[in-house]
Amino acid sequence: MRIILLSLLGLAVLGTFFFLWKKAQPVETVYEIVSPQKGTIETKTVATGNVTPRYEILIKPQISGIVSELLKEAGQHVTSGEIIAKVKVIPEMVQLNSAESRVNVANITLKQIENTFKRDEQLFNQGIMTAEEYDVSKANYLKAKEEFNNAQSALEIVRDGIAKNSAVASTTQIRSTITGMILNVPVEVGNSVIQTNNFNEGTTIASIANMNDMIFKGYVDETEIGRISEGMPIKLTIGAIEKQTFDAVLEYVSPKGEEKSGAIQFEIKAAVTIPDSVFIRAGYSANAEIVLKRAEDVMTIPESTVIFNGDSAFVQLLKQESPKQVFEKHTIKTGLSDGIKIEVTEGLTSESKIRGAAINKDK
Repeated sequence: MRIILLSLLGLAVLGTFFFLWKKAQPVETVYEIVSPQKGTIETKTVATGNVTPRYEILIKPQISGIVSELLKEAGQHVTSGEIIAKVKVIPEMVQLNSAESRVNVANITLKQIENTFKRDEQLFNQGIMTAEEYDVSKANYLKAKEEFNNAQSALEIVRDGIAKNSAVASTTQIRSTITGMILNVPVEVGNSVIQTNNFNEGTTIASIANMNDMIFKGYVDETEIGRISEGMPIKLTIGAIEKQTFDAVLEYVSPKGEEKSGAIQFEIKAAVTIPDSVFIRAGYSANAEIVLKRAEDVMTIPESTVIFNGDSAFVQLLKQESPKQVFEKHTIKTGLSDGIKIEVTEGLTSESKIRGAAINKDK
């Protein structure tokens, strides 16, 4: 029994020493081998924003009153000149009283001058009045008649918002000024509205826009603004429309930055090309990818395989593959990078074998 116990103890000691010796041995690392590939490299910046109509027109009344009828609603198409709503005029008592008084005075004057003209006409027919005097009397009569008609029209405009002799140009009928789609009708029947004048912009009856002319509005950080310019192509991704991108062309870069969330950002605008089969609603959020630089059909390698030291760049070229991998440091010249792939301008060929990522750390 003593011999067996001593033997087991000796085996345990030997096993321990073997395990410690095994752990002390250097571990051989096996690396993935990659070769240069032909490809395209792009550097991009992303701008967030939304898609809106280029022009959104606000329709406002030319007369104050109460909305009596709404003929259109949001989402409907309208043509230029089409009636959107009707406004019922609620006249001010002071203006109404003044207009009625003017009509009464003009009517009294007209009757007086009309009687005088009839007498002068009889005298002229009898040869008692000269033609010159008759012409003066007739002119006074026509003037009085015109003054009465003007006073009557003014009363109708104050009372009804429209004169009988100008029904086509009724200010109580709110008409669209452009052809497009109604985006919003913020008023309801019975709401009071105010006319547009020099002191008040007026109540908005509807907003209308041409949905076939859309632009992207977004913001770019100041660190990227110096690398973009008008005319650059843009790939637009709209969150509400999956798996589809739209082409756009940058047409405006703001000369003045705005502070947003502690950073200076510059507004950009891009004209969007929309297929006829797609309907984009105003205000969709979107991301715009702006291609800053592009290199096509160039030699590329994974950027993770490149070692940078100051202005120099190196890779580890494979010199021996078995029984163990042996690598040699090799200088290269790099070009454009997108963060994943990098362009190699000098130092490698398509047959070069480069050390990649470690794939096995066990011997």
